[in-house]
Formats: sequence, structure tokens, C-alpha cells
Amino acid sequence: MTTSFLNQVTTQTWTNGRHQVRCVKVIQETWDVRTFCFMAEQPLMFFFKPGQFVTLELEIEGESIMRSYTISSSPSIPYSFSITVKRLPGGKVSSWLHDNIKVGDELAVHGPVGDFNVIDYPADKILMLSGGVGITPLMSMARWFFDTNASVDLEFIHCARSPRDIIYHRELIHMFSRLPEFKLHIVCERSQDMGEVWAGFRGYVNQPMLELMAPDFLEREIFCCGPTPFMKAIRGILHDNGFDMAHYHQETFGATPADVQEEVIELAEQAEAEAEEINISDMVNVEFCESGKSVRVTTDETVHAAASKLGLHIPKACGMGICGTCRASLRSGEVDMEHNGGITEEDIAEGYILTCCSKPKGDVVVEY
Repeated sequence: MTTSFLNQVTTQTWTNGRHQVRCVKVIQETWDVRTFCFMAEQPLMFFFKPGQFVTLELEIEGESIMRSYTISSSPSIPYSFSITVKRLPGGKVSSWLHDNIKVGDELAVHGPVGDFNVIDYPADKILMLSGGVGITPLMSMARWFFDTNASVDLEFIHCARSPRDIIYHRELIHMFSRLPEFKLHIVCERSQDMGEVWAGFRGYVNQPMLELMAPDFLEREIFCCGPTPFMKAIRGILHDNGFDMAHYHQETFGATPADVQEEVIELAEQAEAEAEEINISDMVNVEFCESGKSVRVTTDETVHAAASKLGLHIPKACGMGICGTCRASLRSGEVDMEHNGGITEEDIAEGYILTCCSKPKGDVVVEY
């Protein structure tokens, strides 16, 4: 008789969509930055491409809010994932997360999605540039390279306001002290703060400083994430030196969309004002089969706008085809979809669209 000493565990794999997760750890990274670690109740392997992001589905003061955050952990530790959040002055969502999310709390996440990742742009020599909390996707990438013993020549440059604002400082030193092909450079805007003295690079990254840290920066695949002025300065240096920008990648999120109710009102007013100017024969029919509602729109309007005209709220976070939150199944018809990485080729092949960036080419039926 054969005796089994192992219990059978059924493990599923994370796919883009809505998932319920539970907070299992909260880590205070710096005085205003926290990492929140999540797991699924049933065993679930969180496979994703290092650099991708998720969208949190939250309810704050009775209002449903969707907000996207980069995954800061590595898929090399697959049974959990983490996001790292900086408390922003006046930031409604970041402050709420810091003040409310604790171990044991559950919430829904959508994803993972995003074109900004190291899997789709493999290279032997890489330069990573981050500013502030923009380090999170690059940390996911660096952790992945470290954990998988990747044969990569990595120059990692992180810029912080002051020594006490350096996120993941101890871990960075540990990782980069163990691999000679990994080189770490930290720049602090201010050299002294709260009693801490900084002896490293100071000020803002410029070309002479970049040449000192990574003399061959023009020969590398570059990944950049941080405040808009920071990324603009880096792009300026690269442009002035004739860098092939096809090898430059940055993470950019659009502004948070206006409140849904305001959007509905605006669209309704716009439709009323333009109704007399539109030839009915130039309009197409958008039907939402689950709700039994339909509306005629022009081919310049998105499926999401059509839903809003009917009072149907399809959740979305970015409005730019990045986050994947507004995904829906296209039952019939064709759309012109101009997304920014928020949907996979597999999802498209299965008939899914992102309603925020899909415009009907003719009559369509959407499952919603």
C-alpha cells in the first residue's frame, strides 16, 4: 500500500481580471512610504512581468475609487505581491491606504497589466533611473534579476530628496553588494536632513553626473520612472546626445478621470448640443446585452462614453487603455481600439476590449 505524505494543493495562476486579496503584511519603508503585501485566500500564483501594475478597487467615504499602483515585489516570490505607496500631501487615496489598510483587510484588485516591463524588452546592458516612489517598478525588475541570477549588466540610479527618503535603502545595498555586475548609485537632492549626513552624489541628475555613474549610458536599454520633471530632464539628456529613443522606456499614468456622475452630465449635455448637427445615418448602435440598453453614437465616441450616456457605470481608472479596469467582452461587431498596454493579445483574441479606448466601427454588442 502506498501512503501519501503530501496533501494535494490546487494552485491557480493569476490572470488579468478582478481578484479578491487579503493584506498579510504592512512595512514602513520610510517616514512617509509603506509597502502593503497581499495574498489570495486560496493558493494563487501571482505571475506578472516585472514593472507591471495593478488597479485597486476601493470604497472611500462611500465613494467607489479605482487607483493604479505598480507592483514592487518580484514574480520570483509568486504566492504574494506588494505595492509601495507614498503618502502624498492632500492625497485622498494614499492617505486612506496609510491610515486604514491593516493586516487581515480584504480588497479587490484588477490586473496585472502594463507595457513597462523588462520581459518585453530584454537586453544584456540596462540602465534604470528612478526618482522618489518611481523606484517601485524598477525595484520589481531589479529583484527579479537578482532572484533569478540573470546575466545582466545593470546600472541602477535612484534619486531621493534626502537620506531619510531613500526607499528600500538597506535592501538595495544588500542586493548590489553581492553581484559585481550590478552597480548602485544614489543621489540625494539635499545632503543633510534630520541629522543625517550624505556623502554621495548630491543635487539633481545632469549629464556630467550621468557620465560619471554610467559612462556607457548611450549603449544601454533604459528604464525610467519618477516625477514628470525628472523624466523630462532624462529625456532631454538622451535627446541631446542622439540616443535612439526606441531603447528608452518610461512609466506614465494619466490623470485620474473626473467623477462618473459629472462625466454622465457632461456627455448628456454634449449629446444634446450636437444632436441637431449629426446626421442619424452617420451614427451606429451600441447595445449592452446584459442590461438590455442601447444607444446610437458617432464613430468618434468610445464604448465607455456610450455606456455613460445610458447611466451604465463601467469601472475605469486611467481612461487611456493602460490599467485594463474597463475590460468588457465584445459579443459582435468591430471596434477601433487604441490601448496602451492594458490588455493582452490573448484577451483580444478571446474577444475582450477596453471600453475607454474602443470606438465602434459599426453596430456593436457589448456584454455589460
